[in-house]
Amino acid sequence: MASESSFDIVNKVDRQEVDNAVNQAAKEISQRFDFKNVDAQLKWSGESIEMQASTEERVNAVLDVFKDKLVKRQISLKGLEADEPKLSGKVYKIVATISAGITQENAKKLSKLIRDEGPKGVKAQIQGEELRVSSKSRDDLQAVQSLIKGQDLDFAVQFVNYR
Repeated sequence: MASESSFDIVNKVDRQEVDNAVNQAAKEISQRFDFKNVDAQLKWSGESIEMQASTEERVNAVLDVFKDKLVKRQISLKGLEADEPKLSGKVYKIVATISAGITQENAKKLSKLIRDEGPKGVKAQIQGEELRVSSKSRDDLQAVQSLIKGQDLDFAVQFVNYR
């Protein structure tokens, strides 16, 4: 077992799944009785999702329906960044974005965590918006995955390219 094994820690969001969640939430909003006559809408606006309704409570309810659909599609809510409701003309609007990628700051935190608490001989290096973790022992890599899963991070992570 002379070769090194490795995996990448990433934060990726499947755009198609988010699109499906937007479409399902929009359909539910158009059919639900409590959203009748409140001008409730949910749609893509460039790279962000725009929600609107005639009252602040209804636009927050639209956001709740959207969050519910994201959870059902296994998309972490840690990547969802929603603004506060703003009055725009006669309607309240919320603009939400879904972030992907691990920032340099978060990658450094993970790298320090692996160095301090992980098994010896495990190396972590930042590569753009992902973190590559490598070691001679696959058991050490699995221990690192367990360590990261056990942390309460403020961003979503996935493990890919395990070899």
